[in-house]
Amino acid sequence: MRLATVDRGAVEATVANTRAGTVKACRRARLSLPVGGQIQTLAVREGDRVEQGELLLELWNQDLKAERTLAEQQLAAAGARAEEACVLAEVAERDARRIERLYRQKAAAEERRDQAAGQARAARARCAAARGEREVAAARLQVAEAAVARTRLLAPFPGIVAEINGELSEFVTPSPVGVATPPAVDLIDGCCLYVSAPLDEVDAPRVQPGQPVRIHLDAFPKRSFPGKVRRVAPYVRDREREARTVEIEADFDVPGVTDDLKPGYSADVEILLERHEDSLRVPTEALLEGPKVLVYDADSGTLHARTVKTGIANWQWTEVLEGLEAGERVATSIDREGVVDGARVQPESEPTGP
Repeated sequence: MRLATVDRGAVEATVANTRAGTVKACRRARLSLPVGGQIQTLAVREGDRVEQGELLLELWNQDLKAERTLAEQQLAAAGARAEEACVLAEVAERDARRIERLYRQKAAAEERRDQAAGQARAARARCAAARGEREVAAARLQVAEAAVARTRLLAPFPGIVAEINGELSEFVTPSPVGVATPPAVDLIDGCCLYVSAPLDEVDAPRVQPGQPVRIHLDAFPKRSFPGKVRRVAPYVRDREREARTVEIEADFDVPGVTDDLKPGYSADVEILLERHEDSLRVPTEALLEGPKVLVYDADSGTLHARTVKTGIANWQWTEVLEGLEAGERVATSIDREGVVDGARVQPESEPTGP
């Protein structure tokens, strides 16, 4: 018969996720190109670390680059024509002013003055039109540059290349609407990690951002990681019948602690709702419905049921407000056959708590 001594210590009220959570990267992009084509350049390999703006993949685009070069030449030609037209407009303006002065001195005919003024206005119009053509050529160059850019996949942020779907000279196609296809490059920012986990809808109202948590990872079974709740989803998921959950997210508290972690690890999140430092407590496994406990009488070697008033609790400890005294011993193996009120038992060694 296992017994535990009623003592004083810390008791916490906690809740935990219903199913395993996942360590996720704060930034992860499953990248694909908006157009299809043949892979001409594959600049990275899986596991490579890349910087923001670095080329990851490029499709064959010689035709588009040729169109861009043509647009550049057209822009240069349009600029030269605009410069020529505007220089001629300046000459016509000066000529019109000179004829105007001669007309006022009675040295030029009115018809000559009107002709010079008209020529100046026409030259100004040709200058404006030439400048407009230059702007059109500049816009056409932007279109050509955008077409080339659509064939180049660049890193949107610094990260690690987790997966590449494609090889040199293979054809890739964009994903049709409503049809999920593997990304060309899966990029992960491993410098910032958090945990996402499902919480039962019954526990969700007691959880708020900022509450402390303990994060447990299967990959590190003897270690827990302190953290805080970063987000509680504002809606309930009902993907599974009879299992409605609220997604929570938790940040790791200690700087640099995520250096040894990898996105994708399974994780459990234990959320601390309340903590009492010096409380009378019993192991939670000692409680019966009522709530009651079976108190061991050392003189008679028998168990006696006693009703208790409890406070906060978790899977390990339950706070006792009334009904027990420190030093009394209670049965913890209450699931064994014959462990009932009035039973005579033989004590085993007792567990110790923190």
